[in-house]
Amino acid sequence: MLQFHPVSTKYIFVTGGVCSSLGKGIAAASIGALLKSAGFSVFMMKLDPYLNVDPGTMSPFQHGECFVTDDGAETDLDLGHYERFIDEPLSAESSVSSGQIYADVLAKERRGDYLGGTIQIIPHITGAIQERIKKAAKVSGADIVIGEIGGTVGDIEGEPFLEAIRQIRHKLGAENTLFVHLTLLPYLAASKELKTKPTQASVRDLRRIGITPDIILARADVDIDDGILKKIALFCDVAENAVIPAPTVSSIYEVPLRYEASGMTKLVEEKLNLPKKRPKLDGWQRLNEQRNAPKKELIICAVGKYTDLDDAYISVNEALRAAGWSIGYEPKIVWADSEKLERKNSAEWKKLESADGILVPGGFGDRGIEGKIAAAKYARENKKPYLGLCLGMQIMVIEFARHMADILDATSEEFESIPGTHVIAQMADQKNIKNKGGTMRLGSYSCQLVPNSIIGKLYAPARLVHERHRHRFEVNNKYRTQLKKAGLCFSGMNSDLDLVEMSEVKGHPFMVGTQAHPELKSRPMKPHPLFCGFVKAATKH
Repeated sequence: MLQFHPVSTKYIFVTGGVCSSLGKGIAAASIGALLKSAGFSVFMMKLDPYLNVDPGTMSPFQHGECFVTDDGAETDLDLGHYERFIDEPLSAESSVSSGQIYADVLAKERRGDYLGGTIQIIPHITGAIQERIKKAAKVSGADIVIGEIGGTVGDIEGEPFLEAIRQIRHKLGAENTLFVHLTLLPYLAASKELKTKPTQASVRDLRRIGITPDIILARADVDIDDGILKKIALFCDVAENAVIPAPTVSSIYEVPLRYEASGMTKLVEEKLNLPKKRPKLDGWQRLNEQRNAPKKELIICAVGKYTDLDDAYISVNEALRAAGWSIGYEPKIVWADSEKLERKNSAEWKKLESADGILVPGGFGDRGIEGKIAAAKYARENKKPYLGLCLGMQIMVIEFARHMADILDATSEEFESIPGTHVIAQMADQKNIKNKGGTMRLGSYSCQLVPNSIIGKLYAPARLVHERHRHRFEVNNKYRTQLKKAGLCFSGMNSDLDLVEMSEVKGHPFMVGTQAHPELKSRPMKPHPLFCGFVKAATKH
């Protein structure tokens, strides 16, 4: 069994109170960004109380995008925030759910590992949670592990996680553990005042189970005056300098600078007895200067199914913004509903026609597919910049096959309601898989680039790159020669598996697709080459 002692890693745990969707992930990521900028090594974790093993089988409507790590873990979208803020690749060790914990404990019980003992929440479930946290610290070797506890204090499914971190504090002491509580200050328009009572109640719930916050982040949609902060400190028994205002800001990338202006790094260093270092925030300041500078607007029409939920494509949105800001443009992302495009809805088609570029992101199933194919056809015929991600590349290939390679009934094996020639086919090793969770082609795979292709030039001087994947279907090698003769360039290949990774249409200024998800590796200060190329092409349209 892993032991916490001797202590070499410090632990920060971020909890949320009053209600969900306050931005715990951004808060945790911002603290991580500050500590990383100060020279500490940081590893981040999301501890989710839901009973799913991972978000891989969850609908984006319920849980937003599924973020994939290099090692193939399907994780919560907050890991995307973590990676973008600390600029470090995370792993399966970063994602823990109740489903994983209970599955592990019950598997051990079935093997007889507990020698006939009665399995209980305490110590078995809480112990298993602590083991995962300790393992992450050991594997990462980080100076500081930051763990965000999903959900809201008071949720019944979250109690074992709170008990687990309470026990960690009991074992390691206050000099090695730090509790940060993010809580809402509701604003009453009638009386024109912020109310602290919900925060007091949330902290009382935490203290009831033995956790007293060391730092309180006070979230509000209006500015918070010093009197409110002092009141929270008094009633919640927290030092006045440890109540940090967290008002709603115009961009999530302002948050690290706001926290630092309130003394966050110094506060964490004092409470965890860390060496005193000042964070170097030049990059963050430049990013916000770029974001705030006057910019030309660039209209990007993204075609998808989950158009009413920004979180479903959050990494795509952030990758577009990073690429645009880097060259002085503000991408305005307009979502077109692919099902409405199928029905020839004039308002949706006007979105395509008025856009500077068209993007088709990843997705699953055959709903809205013909609308996406129609969008790709429009982009090809009108020389409008197009970027296809995962399914978006498959859409590009199907459209090209139908209208340029004489495969009139081209389709994908995935689309059961659209019979025809499968220019996109299921991989051989996927055909007999029955379970849905964790069984796709997941994680980082290599891609050998074709020199002097559009994609090859964007990645130059690199010739071998690695991108993250999440899919079951690929370009059917049986039709590669026919497609290539018609003018489709396969500009990136996985030589080990003989699979198409990237493709582009010859003679088009920018019609590019990738089987991967490059948005997952884009960073606000290091925009991804494919998104940079797409945005630059869109500025010239």
